[in-house]
Amino acid sequence: MTRREIRDSAFKLVFEQLLRDDNIEELYEIAEEVDEITVNEEVKKLVEGTIEHREELDGIISKYSKSRSISRISKLNLAILRIALFEAKYDDNTPVNAAISEAIRLSMTYTYQEDTAFINGVLGAFSRENGGETADA
Repeated sequence: MTRREIRDSAFKLVFEQLLRDDNIEELYEIAEEVDEITVNEEVKKLVEGTIEHREELDGIISKYSKSRSISRISKLNLAILRIALFEAKYDDNTPVNAAISEAIRLSMTYTYQEDTAFINGVLGAFSRENGGETADA
């Protein structure tokens, strides 16, 4: 699987978890049964890391979202933002700009144009304030 395919599968699982609030292990099983979402160790690492750091990531989103509170952000956008910020902060192999570019690519595939602009704004503000480095750097 390419990194993009891993990210796409992880996005679908994180989004599904937001909709259903099911145990992630159950979602893995369902995904494997319907054979529409690939679930491997890389996908699980991204999904579980994103879910584990959800509160911290939502705090970052809240800080940089000037126009919408967390409760008013669509679940699609929230899933994309959480994954991008998780990668930017915790994946040493993904530069911040790459995480942002991939989030924009996901949003162009799954959301509306104005959502893409919103996601880009939030992630761009995060990147500028953190000098394009991870927040932990």
